[in-house]
Amino acid sequence: MRKIYTLNAIIFFLSFQQLGAQTSTAAKKLLDEVSLTIAAYETMIFDFSYVLENRQENIKQETSGSITVKDEKYKLMYLGVEQIYDGEKIYTVVPENEEITITTAEEGEDFGINPTKLLNFYKEGYDYQWDIKQTIFGRPIQFVRLLPSNENDEVKYLLLGIDMIKKNIYRLIEIDMNGTRTTLTISNQEINTLLEKDHFTFDVSNYPDYYINN
Repeated sequence: MRKIYTLNAIIFFLSFQQLGAQTSTAAKKLLDEVSLTIAAYETMIFDFSYVLENRQENIKQETSGSITVKDEKYKLMYLGVEQIYDGEKIYTVVPENEEITITTAEEGEDFGINPTKLLNFYKEGYDYQWDIKQTIFGRPIQFVRLLPSNENDEVKYLLLGIDMIKKNIYRLIEIDMNGTRTTLTISNQEINTLLEKDHFTFDVSNYPDYYINN
């Protein structure tokens, strides 16, 4: 909670300061518990839906994808593109263009997304607030509001929905300063599924006619 330096605001702040501290502590504790729960999984497989919406601009875009994660490695299918991270390099395969881009993890930071960062992204650069609780498809979902510490951030706030039974992430909502709302919802989650040893191995011979951008 940010201090607003007027008399009435200070009185209001002092009245709720203790409650604010408790809810922030509870929010941080829940996020840490979820992070530890997910980090203990050997593998994760899940589908996701992604909705971008700006009602003022009459824009609504809906897409979906799937992810397999093991430790830092992952295989992502999204918008017709396959992206594989084998622990050293990121391989982005675009069948529509018959093109493959190969980058290191550092080079690929802005090129793709790293789903493994979903576990720890909240630990730096955010303040926390306990938010609403909803029942969605019979599941209790507790939302935590994440407020960027950087005042110049384009993101107004995030809402992270936690399944309170499984202690997993169910939904991530981002609201930016221009009113655009993006919603990532996780579904069909499978935990600790046995994967083939070469599941995250990229074999360039499978793409004989593709252009390699290395």
